[in-house]
Amino acid sequence: MENRKTYFHLHLISDSTGETLIAAGRAATAQFQAYHAVEHVYPLIRNRKQLMQVIESIDGAPGIVLFTIVDRELAQLVTSECQRLGVPCVAVLDPIIDLFQSYLGTASRRRSGAQHVMDADYFARIDALTFTMDHDDGQLPVDFNDADVVLVGISRTSKTPTSIYLANRGIRTANLPIVPGVPLPEGLLSATRPLIVGLVATTERIAQVRQNRVLGATTDYHGADYIDRAVINEELRYARQLCGRHGWPIIDVTRRSIEETAAAIVALRPRLR
Repeated sequence: MENRKTYFHLHLISDSTGETLIAAGRAATAQFQAYHAVEHVYPLIRNRKQLMQVIESIDGAPGIVLFTIVDRELAQLVTSECQRLGVPCVAVLDPIIDLFQSYLGTASRRRSGAQHVMDADYFARIDALTFTMDHDDGQLPVDFNDADVVLVGISRTSKTPTSIYLANRGIRTANLPIVPGVPLPEGLLSATRPLIVGLVATTERIAQVRQNRVLGATTDYHGADYIDRAVINEELRYARQLCGRHGWPIIDVTRRSIEETAAAIVALRPRLR
């Protein structure tokens, strides 16, 4: 009974993709462990007709309304309609934009989806993602010196999802599985440009994750050894020794989210440059 959650409706209205609102809504909801948000996402809302259809949906399932709409008339309409319906609403970016305007002494340009403009940063992220997908799971180690970051670790230490998350930040990331008895590729040992980071977790955590995987789909591991805790413990010991020998920093991902692991890696980069 203690684990039962109370559900509420969370309406997210955006004139762009809605990604900012989704992140904000989930971050806020996470602070209330007894509650679960039923998300209603309405992206690309840019005219009155679209907005009034959204208002009808809110009327049918009242809850909290978060919105990011730069058009002042539409934004005011959201506020007035929510007041009429008696539901709380917040223009998520307005306090932040107001603070920026006050500090910078200039008005914002108020452009929908401004963060998604296809500028140099956008194409850098695309390039990083392409590089990362091409260099997943030890592929093309000859190119490792072109990476910004290389992640190493035994199977199921979140190397691939962490790499993809970093790539979305514009960081060219390769990853390589550490397998006892399998020598590291020369492309990794000779790399001087990238930050090389070892990822580890507790034996128990890795065993739990591996038990949920199809063994036949995982290369270099076979049968019961893959989930045997004694074997996993030896793999971790070997990985730690390897990282220590080469001076590579180690991050324990046991209780870290992908985002937290990526943040720790980003924090290491300037320190090791």
